[in-house]
Amino acid sequence: MSRLKRITGQDPRAGFKAAGRDCGTSVPQGLLKAARKSGQLNLSGRNLSEVPQCVWRINVDIPEEANQNLSFGATERWWEQTDLTKLIISNNKLQSLTDDLRLLPALTVLDIHDNQLTSLPSAIRELENLQKLNVSHNKLKILPEEITNLRNLKCLYLQHNELTCISEGFGQLSNLEDLDLSNNRLTTVPASFSSLSSLVRLNLSSNQLKSLPAEINRMKRLKHLDCNSNLLETIPPELAGMESLELLYLRRNKLRFLPEFPSCSLLKELHVGENQIEMLEAEHLKHLNSILVLDLRDNKLKSVPDEITLLQSLERLDLSNNDISSLPYSLGNLHLKFLALEGNPLRTIRREIINKGTQEVLKYLRSKIKDDGPSQSESAAETAMTLPSESRVNIHAIITLKILDYSDKQATLIPDEVFNAVKSNIITSINFSKNQLCEIPKRMVELKEMVSDVNLSFNKLSFISLELCMLQKLTFLDLRNNFLNSLPEEMESLVRLQTINLSFNRFKMLPEVLYRIFTLETILISNNQVGSVDPQKMKMMENLTTLDLQNNDLLQIPPELGNCVNLRTLLLDGNPFRVPRAAILTKGTAAILEYLRDRIPT
Repeated sequence: MSRLKRITGQDPRAGFKAAGRDCGTSVPQGLLKAARKSGQLNLSGRNLSEVPQCVWRINVDIPEEANQNLSFGATERWWEQTDLTKLIISNNKLQSLTDDLRLLPALTVLDIHDNQLTSLPSAIRELENLQKLNVSHNKLKILPEEITNLRNLKCLYLQHNELTCISEGFGQLSNLEDLDLSNNRLTTVPASFSSLSSLVRLNLSSNQLKSLPAEINRMKRLKHLDCNSNLLETIPPELAGMESLELLYLRRNKLRFLPEFPSCSLLKELHVGENQIEMLEAEHLKHLNSILVLDLRDNKLKSVPDEITLLQSLERLDLSNNDISSLPYSLGNLHLKFLALEGNPLRTIRREIINKGTQEVLKYLRSKIKDDGPSQSESAAETAMTLPSESRVNIHAIITLKILDYSDKQATLIPDEVFNAVKSNIITSINFSKNQLCEIPKRMVELKEMVSDVNLSFNKLSFISLELCMLQKLTFLDLRNNFLNSLPEEMESLVRLQTINLSFNRFKMLPEVLYRIFTLETILISNNQVGSVDPQKMKMMENLTTLDLQNNDLLQIPPELGNCVNLRTLLLDGNPFRVPRAAILTKGTAAILEYLRDRIPT
């Protein structure tokens, strides 16, 4: 009873009144009764213009059913009911919240996104147990100073409001891990932000920031920093000391120089497209040991340094729409899965080669590398010892590039001499694309301990044999342009697979086995006949960031797909569904997912 006395400030029994009288029809009694048991109440999408009193007083007042002399079982004694810990009142028409908010001191989650709130009550300071607060998509112009009292807050979502400033006291939220301030009107970030020592993710995109405070480097746990779409002209050099940083988004700013990152050894993605960067130098690249994605599109780059080959982990490189006239041939030695070059005045690579895609460009660049040093003599010695019939095998590629390449031969099977040529060399990539293969070559199993990339695209495969499922180090698999309509369940054993390309096949559904390969980051299955996806299973795929379902037979998109919040690229064009409409699709993945989430039935 002490909790009630604390809330009402008087004898708790004096505060009792029958619940339900202030609710009308807006909140069904059954919902309140269930909330007293579960501690959770969801009132989203009910057209509420204010929060009914019975909601604020749910833990104070006597339930309606008690006044009706209903028999209470041992499990239903109302005075022992659970305190409300989770309240969702999103997607309503609320313009304000009252100080009665303090009557729910046990709340750990308060979700009021998509309303018309212009302010928050000062009583919010009393929600000392609050861990997650979502006030996104409202009309907040200022935050109450009292919000800094919420010392247990871990997630704070304030995106899509009208905030122009953040108080210095914000730094007191020392347990905050996820902070989203995107799509506001902020012009500065307070230096006290550096005290947010637990912060892992910070989104400042789509504001009016001209600079970042140097103190930002004190955020030692920050992994994800998004400053897209601001007015940044420079980045403080201190940012280079952020040792935990993994994802950095600086697109659509006014940067003229790329910062150096001497301490950011964990940085996996760097997005600096749509700036005014004129030069890329070795100093910018040499510390990016872990980089997977480098986005430099829509800048003013004139050249790419040879040191780009230091980025041995690089998988995606976007150089489109720059002023680049030539590329270093050594670029061909990188294991890129995606290379964008369109919109450059390239003179050294013919347009038709670029149009054939990444692997053809890399192959062309490799062919231009002059053999020199030890590799040349090694290659010559190896070739001299081979039989005349083995001259068809690219020995140089085996020795120096670790690639077993027998592509573009229109062969119906891979000759034994190709596998024999491997000898004791290490092979990490196999390219048997553009042949007439009807089945997976059985001898691929011989390379199962080392191969990570396999390209079997543009063949005549109608089934996948178990040999492929034994390549347990496989991370990249290209099977596009075949005759496949299913994948074997045994592919579940490919526990390192990150990217699979199944485009231009005959799949009528997303193969079930893919939902169980939890390492998958990219699924490309465009231009098939896929009619459905399972959003519940897909939500479990926490590493999946890219899903290409373009040009399939999807008649509807399940709203629950919106819960797959890790997706950064969702491509749905060319399907027969009516919603989401094209206008939503053109806004990009975040807008699509938000649109879908808003349509999940409650």
